[in-house]
Amino acid sequence: MRSKRIRGLYAVTPETSDSDWLCARVEAVLRGGARILQYRSKSVDVRRRGEQAGRLRGLCAAAGALLIINDDVALARELGADGVHLGRDDMDVADARTALGSQVLIGVSCYDSLTRARGAQSEGADYVAFGGFFPSEVKPGAVRAPLELLRGARAVVDLPVVAIGGITPDNGGALVEAGADALAAISALFQVSDSCLAAQAFTALFQVEDEPLSIQCDR
Repeated sequence: MRSKRIRGLYAVTPETSDSDWLCARVEAVLRGGARILQYRSKSVDVRRRGEQAGRLRGLCAAAGALLIINDDVALARELGADGVHLGRDDMDVADARTALGSQVLIGVSCYDSLTRARGAQSEGADYVAFGGFFPSEVKPGAVRAPLELLRGARAVVDLPVVAIGGITPDNGGALVEAGADALAAISALFQVSDSCLAAQAFTALFQVEDEPLSIQCDR
């Protein structure tokens, strides 16, 4: 199943109109081991969104990574993206599935709600995301989710579980131990001096014992 590829570091892009800077950082994050990238942009105009997303599509394809589009089902369809991520106020799963087809991944934000996760699974979602688990500069007013929620999710859904919200390589290990299949991060990847090394640190949290990391980060 394609949803089994939702594992490891799940990079989410920051807001920026600087497409060259964004692509350079994304390339570094992919080089550091991310195999899932969500393009999330709420502030740039439609033309630039299309331009940025198209360039990121090429970078992800070259790296063998999934490209997920936040909110915008039409853009995901236009690009032939690997998936779309839906929040509380976005299109529902059934309509997104009709628009995108059976092969496209659909993720759903469930915040701190196991009930919402159960509903997402019944509607045909491919993965669910919970959070925020820690204070976040990107969403300072976000609902806070307890660590125990990840353990509880295992009892109610049979889908990959993504954790998000203020996650860093230092605090992410506890979330993986609690049951997160993937860790989503923005600031800890893009607001740092070396995005490749930051991604490598996240990727190491999912490393199988005795499996060497084959990552090259330019210093």
